[in-house]
Amino acid sequence: MRKVLTIAGSDCSGGAGIQADLKTFSAHGVFGMSAIVSVVAENTSRVIDIQDITPDMIEKQIDAVFEDIGVDAVKIGMLSQAGAMETVARKLRQYAPRNIVIDPVMYAKNGCPLMDPDSIETLIQQVIPLGDLITPNIPEAEKIAGMAITNETDMEKAAEAILKMGCKNVLIKGGHAVGGDAESKEALDILYDGWVFNRFSVERIDTKNTHGTGCTFSSAIAANLALGFTLQEAVGRAKAYVTTAIRYALPIGQGHGPTHHFYGLYKYGLDLDHIIGD
Repeated sequence: MRKVLTIAGSDCSGGAGIQADLKTFSAHGVFGMSAIVSVVAENTSRVIDIQDITPDMIEKQIDAVFEDIGVDAVKIGMLSQAGAMETVARKLRQYAPRNIVIDPVMYAKNGCPLMDPDSIETLIQQVIPLGDLITPNIPEAEKIAGMAITNETDMEKAAEAILKMGCKNVLIKGGHAVGGDAESKEALDILYDGWVFNRFSVERIDTKNTHGTGCTFSSAIAANLALGFTLQEAVGRAKAYVTTAIRYALPIGQGHGPTHHFYGLYKYGLDLDHIIGD
């Protein structure tokens, strides 16, 4: 079985962060592991508080995974502070895993900040150069690239700027309608490898229940890379998976409900007769 490690913050409400990552890994048939960098008290409506794990403990969690089990892909999510970024970057340089997918989480779905703004430069200098792929959404890409994004051309320019920071590939996610066009009927993502822009587009789904979509998408990409798919294949398959998860999102909570990571399982059920028969 292929093995995927997520390095990110937790979400006690289960829709995003480590919890969403592990659900996504399981849905893709890979073995999920985690190194928690922050414990986040949040729900579908707000972030109540964040308690960061010490860099020493982050390092020990990563060591525990690599020294015993091994890793076929790594997904990096929320890194709230520069100290966590520096620790994660140092350990990834030490172990040099393949298939590093970076989701530069800066805000919760409700807009609450999850990354210290003063840490963005550390993210750019220490973490981004390690990525085989970085997956910023529009607001995150604007912060990293230092520019406004109002159309597809801007998305391409931002991808070019971010690629120059040292990562191998950039995926600008268009789930946030470009230019604030809430009426846009297209959810467009643009993948750039330094040579070609590849577009992945689906019809935008009219729902408020999108908590954890970025975490889920990047984790699905990492899982598919671990399974041996090419980057374009991995992004395409992950796009299809997260779109289904959004289409059948769960109306849980009073805010932005979570996506449905196990729609296929809930729809068709677990074949217990077959399992017991084995």
